[in-house]
Amino acid sequence: MVGDNIDEQGVYPTNKALEMAREQEMDLVLIADKADPPVVKIVDYKKFLYDQKKKQKEIAQKAQKTVVKEIRFGPNTDDHDYDFKKRNAEKFLDEGAKLKAYVFFKGRSIVFKDKGEILLLRLAQDLEEVGKVESMPKLEGKRMIMMMAPKKSK
Repeated sequence: MVGDNIDEQGVYPTNKALEMAREQEMDLVLIADKADPPVVKIVDYKKFLYDQKKKQKEIAQKAQKTVVKEIRFGPNTDDHDYDFKKRNAEKFLDEGAKLKAYVFFKGRSIVFKDKGEILLLRLAQDLEEVGKVESMPKLEGKRMIMMMAPKKSK
């Protein structure tokens, strides 16, 4: 048994531990049931739950949330459009978001698969200072998809 307001922490029978908790008008809470003997603590149960929720919220806030931004190209994208989309992609990677760049093939434009792959590889080469390629361009249905992740800043 452990607790803030216990004089002698140690191993007690269950009945004795429950009696000690009642004397202090607190609750007996099981902390580690896998331990031998199980670890219990004399606390106010409502406060215990509140503290647990608070810890969970802190952990969730510290967890890194990954955002995936998408950029769509056509197989015959002009240089001006490409440069505009490349600047947006660079901004997304600088913000720490992952980038999903894809070339969408409509109708018969699927015959330009090689143009789409060249376009995505050119984008990867242009953005190599700010991001790294997670998956190389691959064709999935009518889309050729490439994933990029931001480089860790030092």
